[in-house]
Amino acid sequence: MDKRQQKKRTINGENRRNRKTFGMWFFLVAAIIFILFTVRFSYIAIFKDVQNHNLKSQAAKLYTSSQVIQAKRGTVYDADGNPIATDTSKYTVYAIIDSSYRSASGKALYVTNKKKTAKVLAKYLDLSEAQILKILSPSSKGIFQVQFGTAGSNLSVATMEKIKKANLPGINFTQIPAREYPEGNFASQLLGMTTLKTNTKTGTTQLVGDMGLEGYFNKQLTGTNGYRTVKQDVYGYQLADSSTKGRKVENGDNITTTLNNKVQHQMETLVSKVEKETQAEGITAIVMEAKTGKIVAATQRPNMKSETPSWTNALTQQTFEPGSTMKVLALAAAINSGNFDPNATYTSGTWSLGGGKITDWVTSGWGTITYKEGFYRSSNVGFAHVEQNMGAKTWMKYIRRFGLLKKVNVYGMGNETAGYTTFKGKLEQANTAYGQGITVNVMELMQAYTAIANNGKMVKPYWIEKVTDPNTGKTVKKLSTTVVGHPISASTAKQVRKYMEGVIYNKVGTGQSYKVSGYRIAGKTGTAQIAGTNGYETGTNDYIYSFAGFAPAKNPKYIIYLSMKKPKNLTKAAETYLSSISTPIIKYLLDQEKLKSEGQQGVVKVGNYVGKNAQTVQTSLAKKKLQVTVIGGNKKITAQSLTAGKEAIINSRLILKTSGEMTMPDVSGWSQADVAQLAQMMGLKLSLTGSGYASNQSISVGTPVKAGDSLKVAYTGK
Repeated sequence: MDKRQQKKRTINGENRRNRKTFGMWFFLVAAIIFILFTVRFSYIAIFKDVQNHNLKSQAAKLYTSSQVIQAKRGTVYDADGNPIATDTSKYTVYAIIDSSYRSASGKALYVTNKKKTAKVLAKYLDLSEAQILKILSPSSKGIFQVQFGTAGSNLSVATMEKIKKANLPGINFTQIPAREYPEGNFASQLLGMTTLKTNTKTGTTQLVGDMGLEGYFNKQLTGTNGYRTVKQDVYGYQLADSSTKGRKVENGDNITTTLNNKVQHQMETLVSKVEKETQAEGITAIVMEAKTGKIVAATQRPNMKSETPSWTNALTQQTFEPGSTMKVLALAAAINSGNFDPNATYTSGTWSLGGGKITDWVTSGWGTITYKEGFYRSSNVGFAHVEQNMGAKTWMKYIRRFGLLKKVNVYGMGNETAGYTTFKGKLEQANTAYGQGITVNVMELMQAYTAIANNGKMVKPYWIEKVTDPNTGKTVKKLSTTVVGHPISASTAKQVRKYMEGVIYNKVGTGQSYKVSGYRIAGKTGTAQIAGTNGYETGTNDYIYSFAGFAPAKNPKYIIYLSMKKPKNLTKAAETYLSSISTPIIKYLLDQEKLKSEGQQGVVKVGNYVGKNAQTVQTSLAKKKLQVTVIGGNKKITAQSLTAGKEAIINSRLILKTSGEMTMPDVSGWSQADVAQLAQMMGLKLSLTGSGYASNQSISVGTPVKAGDSLKVAYTGK
């Protein structure tokens, strides 16, 4: 064998050994890898975990569908059961303009006819056809969709449905939860407002109360969202053997207030009229049941609906020097402590005290007069003497007895600011007796006045009747009269009311403008200077004019308080403007009380007439001696002025609304409250002149009307 053959055999042998060795190592490595995979797969199969990810839970998520069920925010009602704050939806309209956007079947899902689309949208959006057409035809290319700014946002359900009905290709809507206040400008400051907030963790959007009742009761109104989970296959269909799991949704609590629908609307109309005429910087108005503390109606200007809105509740969050309406409490304190002689005399005009000077509103005074006359004339000098006679210590004791200088804590009204006084030195101590040098809020005054009106028993104001759980139907909380003190005797209270009658009916009284035809009332006027950073303001009308009234005087059923701050335009006495609010409201309330008390009168329980024939219902109720007015041209009733279950006094008015064209009814002889109710149901803009009962109307009887039309009604005494 030559060397070449020997070398070849050696190489071949080495190659076989190398392949054998490689094969052994390859088998060994493959075996190790196989063992590792087997161990790993066994671990995953047993423990169902990969890199700390639980495969079981991941699979459950993949084949489980979860859905959040949004809780409905609670409804707020007035005393008659009418909803005054409800859940609704608002819509934003948008247009898809990309011509490539089509359905699976090839149907166009974009705006195909821009001119037609612009013409239709212009009917419902605050934009012209030209403006809409411009938005639909942007200069930039590649834009998929466009929106219409604020004009295309916050659309109502009704507006959205009207646009949808036009069947415009490419026009779509996004829905957001919203809050609706169906009574319009109705106690807006008390009700408050909501804003939309998104939960960053869950991604859900919901309404959150920011102010007023909406903020105070936000937790109760919000409720608790529910959720639902089901098992599904890879295509998203629920598996037949899967059960639905989750948590039941709990809707927010409902809240019933004490606000009287008719009186509240009447008050809103009257206050708006005075605000417009006087251009006052601020107005407050409230009427309350004297014996119970139940608030019947309350409003302010500016409010949240004003052109320049206010974000505070003037009844509890604003303090002010009340002026001469404070003399009611000072007089009560003096009588109750045995320090008032009505027939004693003093020199009116001016009086030097404690290094300063006290001046009557008629600086020359009225000569030497009795303290009784001083009350009628609203003499500051007289009440400085009254305070000095009873002593500062005694006066402060009664200030505290009447609940002043501390929060009233009315349930449903948050962030209250209590009144304050330094009460140092003879001059300032005397000033507080006629309402200067001491601040109060409206609720403090209203609570204190109940002691005068209620024969010494002081009750706390309240405006929430009850809170109910809609999920169970149970009442969560019910409010009622709360007695908070007895600062004076019944005898003292009666004497004070008698002197307050003199303010209205004595020939020298300052409150003669506040007389109410057919009834005798008690009252006290006030004119307070306004404290500024450099002392009291000195402008011609830089005052807070006010009135506190008890009606009727002998056994008060109602307390009314009005204030008007810094009117810019007074062509008549301030009392004339304020009495144009108080007189018709008191008249209406006392007329209703009179009807209740008369033996031959009775009540009719109001049924649910929605969906029924208007003519049939009208005939039936007329036999029960209700005055029924039907508005609308169709037969079926869609709304009624009193809710089912309520009691209507015989000869009172019930308004029934149907769909179709509305025509103007004859409102001759109607009360302001009834006219205000009618205007609200018809959507009319109401203005008025005079007081008493309707005697003239700007829209003739039988004239077709539509929402937004203006109605002027003149009233005369009756």
